[in-house]
Amino acid sequence: MKNMLKMVMFFVLSFALLVGCSTEPPGASSEKEPAAAEGNDDKVKVGLSISTLNNPFFVTLKEGAEEEAKAKGIEIVVVDAQNDSAKQVSDIEDLIQQNVDVLLVNPTDSAAVSAAIESANNANVPVITLDRSAEGGEVVAHIASDNVAGGKMAGDFILEQLGDKGKVAEIEGIPGSSAARERGEGFHQAVDAVAEIEVAAKQTADFDRAKGLTVMENILQGNKDIQAVFAHNDEMALGALQAIEAAGLSNVFVVGFDATEDAVKAVEDGRLAATVAQKPAVIGQQGIDTAILVANGEEVEEFIPVELELVK
Repeated sequence: MKNMLKMVMFFVLSFALLVGCSTEPPGASSEKEPAAAEGNDDKVKVGLSISTLNNPFFVTLKEGAEEEAKAKGIEIVVVDAQNDSAKQVSDIEDLIQQNVDVLLVNPTDSAAVSAAIESANNANVPVITLDRSAEGGEVVAHIASDNVAGGKMAGDFILEQLGDKGKVAEIEGIPGSSAARERGEGFHQAVDAVAEIEVAAKQTADFDRAKGLTVMENILQGNKDIQAVFAHNDEMALGALQAIEAAGLSNVFVVGFDATEDAVKAVEDGRLAATVAQKPAVIGQQGIDTAILVANGEEVEEFIPVELELVK
């Protein structure tokens, strides 16, 4: 009976040993190999939602991001919201479905984009905002120039040129965008502090050159004694300049914001008084560099500023 028991035990142990050995191919190491270097063989995929590519500033931002993505060997998918908040939300939802690792978002409207950012949060896709901030949802980093400081820079320049006395007009960007709100805030920090400066007119032109022309024509009809104009971006500034030149007014000067190629040339030609220089290509590059860090699980600053300067 004891011999029978020994034989049964021998067969059970032999079978268990055979099964255990069959789980590894011949020549396999008994030590577990890491899985594809923790996924490092997979290319990082970044989605970039741009507010509009009908504006040279954002075209340059996009190009800066694309060049940096190519240099760093990562994939980038760019979508154009065409200044349509609903389209931007839909675009972002589509990028999430494409399994991007990180989202770069340049909001058309800071409030309206919140729902899309929350969708990305729910899908565990980190979001970085560029140039314009978002009012809702969780954003890991915001990369932009200090728009408040830039608006104040423009206001201080106008005060200097006017000798702290005179009437000015303000042409605002898209209502609800952080850029319009913040640039206006900085401008008013400067001009509202001076008693003899009057902001005689303030109208919205949606960051658009053609609308800037029309708005400036309307402002001039009711305010013949305007001496200076601050436009929240160069496209509107150039539209306003066109209206002023068409009216034959040589005593009204315009200050823009962004330092686009057309605006800088207008400054060099003595037509535009000044523009606040942002660096859109740098914003795009920083967006990609930050996205790579985030994709690799590294901590990043909540606000990454890009320097400003006044071109005059």
